[in-house]
Amino acid sequence: MAAYSSSALRSISSVKASAARSHTCGVVPTKPSLLSFKLAQNPCLLTKTTSLGNFSGTKRSFSCKSQAASTEDSRPTKVQELSVYEINERDRGSPAYLRLSQKSVNSLGDLVPFSNKLYTGDLQKRVGITAGLCVLIQNKPEKKGDRYEAIYSFYFGDYGHIAVQGSYLTYEDTYLAVTGGSGIFEGVYGQVKLQQLVFPFKLFYTFYLKGLKADLPEELLGKAVEPSPAVEPSPAAKACEPHAVIANYTN
Repeated sequence: MAAYSSSALRSISSVKASAARSHTCGVVPTKPSLLSFKLAQNPCLLTKTTSLGNFSGTKRSFSCKSQAASTEDSRPTKVQELSVYEINERDRGSPAYLRLSQKSVNSLGDLVPFSNKLYTGDLQKRVGITAGLCVLIQNKPEKKGDRYEAIYSFYFGDYGHIAVQGSYLTYEDTYLAVTGGSGIFEGVYGQVKLQQLVFPFKLFYTFYLKGLKADLPEELLGKAVEPSPAVEPSPAAKACEPHAVIANYTN
């Protein structure tokens, strides 16, 4: 009986020791690290293949590329010049001056919507109109003029239109950004130089256009008349005779 008890005790001790060893050597699941959480949340991070013991895991790598950047890189960069005259012939009720500031002098916030006639640079053809809005930013009494922020468009009949935005100064030449267009001007960008000839009745513009898919039509590219306060469109263009307008010119 004593011998049996001693043998039984040895067996029990052996089982406990074996269980302890199994618990000590067992594989304990590890918690995900902060790094692995960040990688899982951002698939654009480049990761490496890692190996631990007999286990290995390969994480896929991804690259992110802006579609907008790709589109901009593929746009044509050839610069094409286009000259036009904007002439206010006092027959469109333009410009309208809205004194939102309710002050007796031109002040911040006053609005000036406008629309004038548009002619080719050689003044031989009527092409369309301008249409837009100027917001008065600052009156410059020392320069006898004003600074406006302008948003407007140049309409060229069936050819489409060009949109511009930027500073419009009544007392000196300025450059505005070309922000887009339609028709043959789809995708256009660049800048336009504004020359004030007789405010607000005569202005001369030189566009420097990029992004065009094809060359500008010849009928828009006549040799520009030298800008001066005395310039006038040809009588035929002013009368909108068939040979002196572009197709479906904007009116």
